[in-house]
Amino acid sequence: MRVVLGRAVLGSAMVIGLAGTPVLAQAPAPPPCPCVEPPPPPPPVWTGSFGAGLAITQGNKDTSNFNLSFDVKRDPKTRTLFKADGLYILATEGGEENADRGIINGRVERLITDRAYTFVQVSYVRDRFKDIDYLIAPTVGLGYKLVATDRTTLDVDSSVGMVFEKNTGFDLESDGAVTFGEKFTHKISSSAAFTQGATALWKMNDFGDALYTFSAGLAASVTTRVQLKLEFQDVYKTRPTGLLVDKNDIAFITAFVYKF
Repeated sequence: MRVVLGRAVLGSAMVIGLAGTPVLAQAPAPPPCPCVEPPPPPPPVWTGSFGAGLAITQGNKDTSNFNLSFDVKRDPKTRTLFKADGLYILATEGGEENADRGIINGRVERLITDRAYTFVQVSYVRDRFKDIDYLIAPTVGLGYKLVATDRTTLDVDSSVGMVFEKNTGFDLESDGAVTFGEKFTHKISSSAAFTQGATALWKMNDFGDALYTFSAGLAASVTTRVQLKLEFQDVYKTRPTGLLVDKNDIAFITAFVYKF
């Protein structure tokens, strides 16, 4: 009787023990499937920026400098690109204005190869202190990307067309035009970049009558969309309208730029 009871108790214990350890006998669970990241969104078709700056000094001379700028680009990742930019400067010294200048450029580019392209552009210049009521130059030409990397770009171009210039106190003049342009950009770091550009416009009937522009600037990110920009600009006209009009105008520009 005792032997039978002991065997029954031992058998029950073995059953309970086996029933309590089924997990240990199971095969390991398969590893989870690797996560697949969704593809990044396509780059925006429209990009650009808007900038504004104001500098005021008081002391031996009271000066103020106000500027507005913009640039916009439409790049649908095809062979055609549209871009435009502009700058307006108004400056005073001792309560008298000494700069009132606006420049706007618009261009459509069409790629021929990965580096060469054709373009149609229109440039507009107004400079009250150079007695330029307006100067409009529509031209067509060719450009080439000498350097095209993620950090550095260098473009040169040349075009021919017409120039229409209206100076204060003079009749409208029209002439053939030849232009040359150069633009350089270099990313110093992920948050800072150096830019430089130059243009030249010559009148065909008199290549001594020309308009040159030069600019160099440094931009540093403040936030993901806001930059602080410092720029030097020089505008030189070889044939001003009178002896009292300076050929050379220099501006130092400080502005906050919002990128979109």
